[in-house]
Amino acid sequence: MPHHSPSKLDAAAATRLLAWYHAHRRAMPWREQPTPYRVWLSEIMLQQTQVATVIPYFERFLARFPDLPALAAADEQAVLKLWEGLGYYSRARNLLKAARQLMAKHGSQFPETFDGLRTLPGIGDYTAAAVASIAFGEAVPVVDGNVLRVYTRRHVLADDITRPQTRAAVFATLQAWFKHLPSTTVFGDLNQALMELGAMVCTPRNPQCGNCPWATTCAARAAGTPEAYPVKRAKAAVPHYQVAVGVVWRQGKLLIAQRRPEQMLGSLWELPGGKQQPGETLAATVRRELREETGLVVKVGAELATVRHAYSHFRITLTAFTCHCPSGRARPLASAAVRWVRPAELAQLPFPTATRKLFPAILLPIDGA
Repeated sequence: MPHHSPSKLDAAAATRLLAWYHAHRRAMPWREQPTPYRVWLSEIMLQQTQVATVIPYFERFLARFPDLPALAAADEQAVLKLWEGLGYYSRARNLLKAARQLMAKHGSQFPETFDGLRTLPGIGDYTAAAVASIAFGEAVPVVDGNVLRVYTRRHVLADDITRPQTRAAVFATLQAWFKHLPSTTVFGDLNQALMELGAMVCTPRNPQCGNCPWATTCAARAAGTPEAYPVKRAKAAVPHYQVAVGVVWRQGKLLIAQRRPEQMLGSLWELPGGKQQPGETLAATVRRELREETGLVVKVGAELATVRHAYSHFRITLTAFTCHCPSGRARPLASAAVRWVRPAELAQLPFPTATRKLFPAILLPIDGA
């Protein structure tokens, strides 16, 4: 793709944008004290997650693990428990890996450059640029969905933003702009201003062009077509799966299984079960999955509850069945571990949101007994 050289990305554009940002930016807890640890934690949490969702998680996490040494010494299950409901759990596991790596190999200090930060688990170009610029002042641009929307509208760039080449070209152009700005520029604020502009003003639908500091230099606004940008290829249809799980009680304890670390939702606990196969009833799915996963032969009883849940790339309908299995040893044939737990213990362990949705129906008989 040819290098894109937009006009009017100059010092005046930066000045207008920063003035708007300082007047209108939202209050966020990580902006109050932008220490490397707080900036890094917030940026990992903000990957693919809305600010309003992140704030209470961020505050709870900091209360429990206020600094790098506290996090590095943490138990993975405790970290996953605090992350429960935030999704994309590999972020939490990588957070812990990075904290331990920083303590072991970096003397508890964060690398201060984009290139250095990129070497840490869970840190890609976007997060490295955000931490390097906000915490350490490096002149490196962030390119996230908000920035791409602002940029492609301002310069009527019709290249598909889902292509890595497009993101790379936008990064290169913004990098060249940053290099030409005065060294006194606060690059962390400039990056946050670009993202804030996309989040608050240059929104996907009905952008508030009248409030934009760049309104007079925006080519898409001049053409009356801001919502035509950014251009991205159509998403494929989202697949839907039927999933069935077994609720097996024995002597007041419930059987749960831990997902393997490399799986989606890795290291979280769940009820044993899985996807329905073609031509299979949901009851037959439970029987097969329990046998394959735990070695137990169960008699499937009543349907207890059904919930729906959406992930980023697929949706599920999850049905829980009562299962009877008075004898036999449960083994982790397809899991990291299996356990029999009392209802009170469930609150201490990390579970996927979809599984948690089932708990009220599952625990009613026990609580009422």
